[in-house]
Amino acid sequence: MAKIDDSVKKEVPELRFKGFTDDWEKRKLGELANIVGGGTPSTSNPEYWDGDIDWYAPAEIGEQSYVSKSKKTITELGLKKSSARILPVGTVLFTSRAGIGNTAILAKEATTNQGFQSIVPDQNKLDSYFIFSRTNELKRYGEVTGAGSTFVEVSGKQMSKMSIMVPELSEQQKIGSFFKQLDETIALHQRKLDLLKEQKKGFLQKMFPKNGAKVPELRFAGFADDWEQRKLGDLSQDTIGGGTPKTSVTEYWNGEIPWIQSSDLANDKLYGVLPKKFITEDAVKNSATKLIPANSIAIVTRVGVGKLAFMPYEFASSQDFLSLSNLKVDCNFGMYSIYKMLQRELNNIQGTSIKGITKADLLDKEIFVPIKVEEQRKIGSFLKQLDDTIALHQRKLDLLKEQKKGFLQKMFV
Repeated sequence: MAKIDDSVKKEVPELRFKGFTDDWEKRKLGELANIVGGGTPSTSNPEYWDGDIDWYAPAEIGEQSYVSKSKKTITELGLKKSSARILPVGTVLFTSRAGIGNTAILAKEATTNQGFQSIVPDQNKLDSYFIFSRTNELKRYGEVTGAGSTFVEVSGKQMSKMSIMVPELSEQQKIGSFFKQLDETIALHQRKLDLLKEQKKGFLQKMFPKNGAKVPELRFAGFADDWEQRKLGDLSQDTIGGGTPKTSVTEYWNGEIPWIQSSDLANDKLYGVLPKKFITEDAVKNSATKLIPANSIAIVTRVGVGKLAFMPYEFASSQDFLSLSNLKVDCNFGMYSIYKMLQRELNNIQGTSIKGITKADLLDKEIFVPIKVEEQRKIGSFLKQLDDTIALHQRKLDLLKEQKKGFLQKMFV
């Protein structure tokens, strides 16, 4: 790829493939493609349904780049007796209402209901993946120009008038192919991440005793003893609450002590909390917040109840937390056993506008613990390693998505 000399003002993108130098042209979308609506056969006539023709609804669009199988199908008679139209392979389905701007490319010819204004590219003028890659532009245009009282809808006539900058077809194809490869890589990483998360769910179910059992379904070799039932309060020597220093006193803030609040934690991220606020020693002395030792488990008991995190450094917290310090169990095992218990108990937590759990109720919750610390360590280490792998794949996926954003900004006019 080659960068453009900024001193020369041309209608070209900042980043281009080598060999392309011509200016891009401003065209109307309707000059490059046919915009085709859809239709719905009468639902009261069974002869129109369950045929061989795919028929898409807007709710099916948005998760995949390509679609090849719809949830519902219609018959040839249903096609004739409605305004639905057969759309060829390569058509970019574009939802025109009930969530404007979701797109997918047809991998197999199909029809749609009336919630679409689909883009059927002229094969000599417009590349399918090139225009699909500009989904964000199409969506913005549809949302701005759409109209309606009950719900916003953009018409085919309006979509045809959309101005769009395009290069000649071979450059479009090069760009389309580049983004297709990038999207496939992102999808591959997403599948790997989803699979790892499913594996983690499975291990969490099988590596802890189920209701009524004293041993888990899945164990490391060499361990056969029954697990012990303990109260959550027995897992640590100290339990510490939190508080919020007065926000109006500037001397209490921007110090060196990390101060966490519920919003700093994510539901399924047990490690790696990055506090956004820091307080001073004066804040600790003059408020309900307390200094909590490193290697404690912070549990949200009010807003965002059920979230928890392992804190490897000294910290303080808001009043939404109860922290377990000086643990009597392996810290990683303690994290996952509490996490699993909280997921199970969440449905029983009382509260209306703010769901919460009292300190006494939380500490009274029962947890099964292996007698041997070595078994605790093995379980905790295994699950922590799995979480680290998930976090690594998440970072890779986030990086790829950021790279795509950058390319989208630089490779289109």
